Amino acid sequence: MQPRGLLLLLALLLLAATAEAGKAKKDKAKKDGSECQDWRWGPCVPNSKDCGLGYREGTCGDESKKLKCKIPCNWKKKFGADCKYKFESWGGCSAQTGVKTRSGILKKALYNAQCEEIVYVSKPCASKMKSKSKAKKGKGKD
Repeated sequence: MQPRGLLLLLALLLLAATAEAGKAKKDKAKKDGSECQDWRWGPCVPNSKDCGLGYREGTCGDESKKLKCKIPCNWKKKFGADCKYKFESWGGCSAQTGVKTRSGILKKALYNAQCEEIVYVSKPCASKMKSKSKAKKGKGKD
């Protein structure tokens, strides 16, 4: 057999194997998937405490599913883990209250979550009385 014919045969075998693999993957997706298009998803419920790995339940007609999910342990509990916001820079410190604030505009609501369009957060101002002076160690000459 000529090298050109061998390469052609090898290319055809590789193409056939790739097509079979794609078909098997598509069939698996049909078994696991659903024809229902209007899924309603609940919040992510952690397995323990208030953050970490957990599950989210969804329903569509008579069907129900559970998806794995994760709530980061530094999430803003006030807003919910499924509401993503774009925040502005922190404002100036209020002398009256001792706090600074900023606002966030809703960027994305995951899994049909009910999110506020604009949220406000505040935190205490950093104290300006931090000690910056350190004892200076000098080498003296006698």
